[in-house]
Order: sequence, then C-alpha cells, then structure tokens
Amino acid sequence: MKPEIRHSFNLSFREAAELQKKLSAKISMPRKTKTVGTVCGVDVSYSLKTSLFFAGAVVLSFPGMEILSSVTAKGTVSFPYVPGFLSFREIPVLRKCLLRLGRKPDVIMVDGQGIAHPRKFGLASHIGVTYNIPSIGCAKSLLVGEFNEPGTKKGSKSPIIYKGEQVGCALRTKDNVKPVFISVGNLISLRDALNIALISAKRYRIPEPTRQAHMLVNNFRKNHEK
Repeated sequence: MKPEIRHSFNLSFREAAELQKKLSAKISMPRKTKTVGTVCGVDVSYSLKTSLFFAGAVVLSFPGMEILSSVTAKGTVSFPYVPGFLSFREIPVLRKCLLRLGRKPDVIMVDGQGIAHPRKFGLASHIGVTYNIPSIGCAKSLLVGEFNEPGTKKGSKSPIIYKGEQVGCALRTKDNVKPVFISVGNLISLRDALNIALISAKRYRIPEPTRQAHMLVNNFRKNHEK
C-alpha cells in the first residue's frame, strides 16, 4: 500500500500548517461509503528510553472483527510533539507499516483526529488524503471544539462544534463509560464513521481496530526494549 500523494516531512511549523490547509481541500465526505469488509487500525508507541518509536497496523474483518493480518515497524522520531502536528511526527513510521500491508483495506481507523482539528487536517485526514482511502479519526480526547455530554447508553452521541460548524461527534461506545471522539478523515460520511466505530466496539470503550493496534505496537515496543 503506497501513498498517492508524496511530500517532505522535513518542514517548519509554518510550512506544515500551510501544507495541512492545502491538502485539507482534497478531503471528500460522500453521503454513502462503499461496502466495508475490512478495517485497518493503526497506532504508534514511543520508546521510554531512546528516540525510537514503533508503529503497528492490524487489519480486521468487518463487522466480525476477526484479525486477518498485522504488521509492525520502527523508526526514529524526527519531528517534535506539538498538538495539531501529530501527523508529521507519526506518518513517517506509520507509512512503513502501510507499505507492508499488501492489500489495501476498505477503511483505516486512526487513534487521532480527522477534521476535528484546527486546520481540519488531523492524522486520520492526512493518511486518508495521501493514501486516497476512507479514514476515520477515533480519538480518546478532544482537540478542538465543544460538546454536550451524550446520554449514558451505548450509541448515544453529541455533536462536536468548532467555530460554529460540526466537525465530529462524541460517541458512547459502551454504557456508562467516557465517550470517544469520532471525526471524518476522508472519503467517508460522519454517519458511516459513527456506525463503523460503534459496530467495531464489541466489548470495550475503544473500537477493536485501534485497540488491537494499540496492543500490538505496545507489545512490539516492550519486546524490543527487553
């Protein structure tokens, strides 16, 4: 799986922000997503001892959530941590994983933001646009905007409003647990993104694609650092 748009990641913050604004214009949100049979979750874990970081990607069947394949990769951190610029830090190692995936999944789910971002171009959107693939941001915390607490039951949701516009939803994936924050990455509607995230949350708060990717990459990091 190779990117269809290539660019340098060795950029200043100003250059990175300008690139985000430029590429965000390429985001598409169709009313209906094509049939989904596979969802790929991706995640990154940072070394506690060195400048290395580790990436993992897990492809699962949908809606069954059976693990079909998984890959890992490692790299060296070269971009500082600044909120709003996570993709410039993490995509260089994530693309090593995506290159090893082989067959392109139907959807990618990211532990991060899509358009719920200061420049409407979070990690999920960056991956979705550069790889021309439907992508979903499924974050554990809010980056921008405000929302009212959704109802306590699984499936309850509340819009995230940023600068007068809805950019996502707070979604309750399990009764009486904290919501996750869903936003469109690319080539998917918010309705379908919410539906995929909810169906993928089988037993836990975090949907299986990103949960499995998180476990995979943390185990990879821990084994590497023994």
